[in-house]
Amino acid sequence: MTPRASPARKAPDTYHHGDLREALIEAALDALERGGAGAVGFSALSRTLGVSQAAPYRHFADRDDLLTAVATRGFTASMAWLQAAADVEDGRSRLARIGHAYLAFGLEHAELYRLMYASRLLPRAAVDSDLFIAADAGFDVVLEAIDPSLEDLIRRRFALKFWTSLHGVATLAEQGLLPPKVRQISVAELIDELVHDTELAIATAAGRSRT
Repeated sequence: MTPRASPARKAPDTYHHGDLREALIEAALDALERGGAGAVGFSALSRTLGVSQAAPYRHFADRDDLLTAVATRGFTASMAWLQAAADVEDGRSRLARIGHAYLAFGLEHAELYRLMYASRLLPRAAVDSDLFIAADAGFDVVLEAIDPSLEDLIRRRFALKFWTSLHGVATLAEQGLLPPKVRQISVAELIDELVHDTELAIATAAGRSRT
């Protein structure tokens, strides 16, 4: 069963006390999932939380800084979602559980997924930034599902191919860009075939490494 998780929580109508930085991130997540990245702005968030328009600047340098925190939260939630799927035995392989969980996250949190991958936030992030580290953690979940008997570089290649293929399926499906001629093939079937092909290639490579 695909794990259910929600990285965004409904923000309160007004903000009274506590951690304003956290409240801004939660309110931004809510605005993002309701109206996309364009709906996230300091003025609107200040009104939602009942604080001055200057208050957000005490915690974030600008809108991009806030969106980076939101994207980081998205990658962290995605990693937890994938890890939960990987750890739940349901008769499918670990890669299959990860693959279907990845697709589910992309489709159920489409606006957050776009911010994570379609914005320029990640390419501009430093390798030691919270955003980059959170994004890398999701890849590690896939890497852990690859046969540990293989050489490290081979495992990383398989994980990368699988990860990028998952991303392609999820992105095309989320944006409705799958070619009309193949729309009778469900995205779930595509994931199943991707998993099958990957596992077959891994088994072949593992067999060769033992001979």
